[in-house]
Amino acid sequence: MSASIHVDARRPGTAISRNIYGHFSEHLGRCIYGGLFVGKDSPIPNVNGMRSDVVNALKKLEVPVLRWPGGCFADEYHWRDGIGPQEQRRRMVNTNWGGVVEDNSFGTHEFLELCRQIGCAPYINANVGSGNVREMAEWVEYLNSDGDSTVARERWANGSREPFHVKFWGVGNESWGCGGNMRPEFYADLYKQYQTFCRTYGRDRLYRIACGPSGDDTRWTEVLMERAGKHLDALTMHYYTVPGPWENKGSATGFTKEAYDITIEKANRIEAILESHLAVMDRFDPDHRVGLIIDEWGTWYDVEPGTNPGFLYQQNTMRDAMVAALSLNIFNAHADRLVMANIAQMVNVLQAVILTDGEKMLLTPTYHVFDLFRPHMDANLLGTAVFADTMANGVRQVSASASVKDGAVTVTAANLDFERETELVLNVEGKETAAVEGRILTGAPDAHNDFGSEHTVEPAPFTAFRRTERGLVLTLPACSVAALTFRA
Repeated sequence: MSASIHVDARRPGTAISRNIYGHFSEHLGRCIYGGLFVGKDSPIPNVNGMRSDVVNALKKLEVPVLRWPGGCFADEYHWRDGIGPQEQRRRMVNTNWGGVVEDNSFGTHEFLELCRQIGCAPYINANVGSGNVREMAEWVEYLNSDGDSTVARERWANGSREPFHVKFWGVGNESWGCGGNMRPEFYADLYKQYQTFCRTYGRDRLYRIACGPSGDDTRWTEVLMERAGKHLDALTMHYYTVPGPWENKGSATGFTKEAYDITIEKANRIEAILESHLAVMDRFDPDHRVGLIIDEWGTWYDVEPGTNPGFLYQQNTMRDAMVAALSLNIFNAHADRLVMANIAQMVNVLQAVILTDGEKMLLTPTYHVFDLFRPHMDANLLGTAVFADTMANGVRQVSASASVKDGAVTVTAANLDFERETELVLNVEGKETAAVEGRILTGAPDAHNDFGSEHTVEPAPFTAFRRTERGLVLTLPACSVAALTFRA
């Protein structure tokens, strides 16, 4: 099979927000406890309780923004339960995820310490479902006020005299479902009330984020934009790639070619869905002031056998890498309106970039895709035309995007086919390509890293290309993603 990609480097377009490469961490299973946070007294190497191996791996990814504390957990989380001396913090049962005891030892200050160590911006999702306006308003004040108020003094007493300057604030999560089962009209009014009382302190203008739709529910977007559009900076959208029915989603590893093809087809749907919401947003906001955030996305399979069903722990294969590459290429293409995305989730949950087991840690194929795509962050999007066969599932065999930053052009291309390699002709118009560097991630669709075989799937130098009169000719194996950088 053959395909071609044409990149126009003559007219760089909009900047690709680095926040499109964001992450999500919820009090769910072993994402926080054991994954990111082990406590200061743990024998696992840590700094202020944060796992050093995990933090170092995330720093390498240059994680731009991290969403917390949920997810469904956000709307039963009361922030004052997670501040002050840890031994005095309120214990609760996490009724959303596994029915385990939540001791609140990881709270606001711990989250911000994690963000400090990673070097990322915090994105806090506040409790609307079971909280109240005053609770959110005082959380903003606690973190951002530089005044001498009782709430600010609480922060001083807990060891932080200086404010944290948290910019990104979500008003509720999945308010149409686990966040309160609300009608869009009710939520729109509630959103306006909440955001009114979340004040700006000093230079910290808040970026107010409204709970948007589930999947293709464009009516929610329409009601929200019509009733509250002028009061919000962005709205969210959630979309998960689920290859089977909810009660039998399928295994993360033991899957057939048919299940693989269905997974890729469903992952590809995210483009049509986000475009349907953007079309609604354009009617009310033709100047594109309001951004779209996909703050939960990724694959969702049945949990690994023998694990707590409420912990959502699943393995991560080259199939997941293909979903990540396809999704990120789509996100790049819509960078004019897509201002952030957050993969679900960072560690040990759903399409995680890192898995841990006690003191052991491994990087998943999805982690390596994020690594390959790093040059796109804050780069300028380039017009990219892809010509390739359509697979039996209706998806084009090759997915690609391109950008330029500091004079270097980066092209990321994925061969999504389960079993067929492709010859790919790549042309970059308007850019001298004297030097080409490439890396590739490839393997059998079910190939994955496991404890004891942590390096089965990882990037390698890519040299399977040659210069011809037609352009740069590449050979992309089946189920592969490559990143090529062109320098003059």
